[in-house]
Formats: sequence, structure tokens, C-alpha cells
Amino acid sequence: MKTLLAIVTTAVAVSASAQNYSIDWFTIYGGGGTSSGGVYSLSGTIGQPDAGATMTGGQYTLVGGFWALPFAIQEPGAPTLAIEPFGSGQARISWSPNTPGFVLQENANLSTDTWVNAPSGANNPAIVPATLPLKAYRLRKQ
Repeated sequence: MKTLLAIVTTAVAVSASAQNYSIDWFTIYGGGGTSSGGVYSLSGTIGQPDAGATMTGGQYTLVGGFWALPFAIQEPGAPTLAIEPFGSGQARISWSPNTPGFVLQENANLSTDTWVNAPSGANNPAIVPATLPLKAYRLRKQ
């Protein structure tokens, strides 16, 4: 019985040796979204490494590639910011409720605390570029 157990154990150990793993080339399209809590917000998507030229057909147009939308930094006590694509190379930033006394600010480098008033100021909604370099936006009480 001990001999049979030794043979089975050896056979199992030999078959559990290192495996060769590989990941075949696949493209994943779509996905992404925004997750937020408190003053933090995280937006992401799965990029398209093979994105090419703009595709059109009938009344539809599809532009592939990575997002270039600006993103919102939600400040405590400020109205809720929303960002959506708006035409070619633009985004619309709006906030609700439309509370007086707030101005839209922008920052192109979040490793600094250099916020400046956006050209749109207190206009709600505001149309901003959705091109590189990316910018962050927030509302600040003035």
C-alpha cells in the first residue's frame, strides 16, 4: 500500500510541474466609468491600442482611442460637477444646483496647487477643450 501511495504521489508531483503561460493578442473595446467618494474621483477606461482614423457611416461617427476629457474634482460643500462630451474636441461642464457665488477653476498639473479661474468663470454650463493636455476642474466659492 505504501508503494502504491508513493507512486501516486510521485505522479501527481511530476504532473504539477511549472506551466508555460501566454496571453494571446486580443483587443478590448469599451468599458470604463467614474467612481467617486468624498473629495476623490477616479475615471478610467480600457484603451484601444489599434485605434485608427475616425470611422463614419450614415449619420454616425466613431472616434477611437483614449479619452481626452477633462475631469472634475468634487469640492466639499460645492454643487455637484458633471462632465460630458460636447461636439468635436469639446466637453460641457455643468453643476447642480446652479448655486450663485461659485466659479469654475482649472488646473493642468495636480502635483501643484495652482488653480486658476477658468475663462468661463461662473457661467453654467461651461464649454471647455477636451484635448490634451488634460485639465482638472473644480468649483470654488468666491
